[in-house]
Amino acid sequence: MSGDKQPVAIKKYANRRLYHTGTSSYVTLQDLAEMVKKGEDFVVFDAKTNEDITRSVLTQIIFEQEGKDGQNLLPITFLRQLIRFYGDSMQTLVPSFLEFSIDRLTNEQQSFRDQLAGAFTPKGLVGADMFAAMEEQTRKNMKMFTQAMSMFSPLAQTSGKMAEPEPDTAASPDIEAMKKQMQDMQKQLDSLSKKS
Repeated sequence: MSGDKQPVAIKKYANRRLYHTGTSSYVTLQDLAEMVKKGEDFVVFDAKTNEDITRSVLTQIIFEQEGKDGQNLLPITFLRQLIRFYGDSMQTLVPSFLEFSIDRLTNEQQSFRDQLAGAFTPKGLVGADMFAAMEEQTRKNMKMFTQAMSMFSPLAQTSGKMAEPEPDTAASPDIEAMKKQMQDMQKQLDSLSKKS
């Protein structure tokens, strides 16, 4: 998907029908789900008010997908914790953290697929290599998560500066971008704590 390509406009009418302005045809939520899977970008507007309702339509797609047998991606504990974050002082941090986490998973999905494909023996049994690879990846993710969250800890700060990551990750542009986001979030937390 090219960066300069404009998202397709989808209009939602009062009768709940969705109109694809690019193809001049009505579409369903399933059609929109397929567009997302293909990497096609769209924005959904309320036809009467012209309000951007993309977030609620995407949420509705997720709700429908979660309702299908065998399609559950969101664990109950995750959903409960997500609900707890609404109205909490951490609410402002959650979107950035989730976006970072899903971007990381997306970037590494081919590596996971390769590990899973190579872990099966010809008889279809799961090999020990798969578990070792998954354990190693989990260890790396936990290390990165711990480093990221330590930036929010008041004990990790010295004389007003953010804690520095370990040297092996300092050169990564992704880590630098994450550090910037974390610093911005720390400023938001500081301003929230001053209001309390």
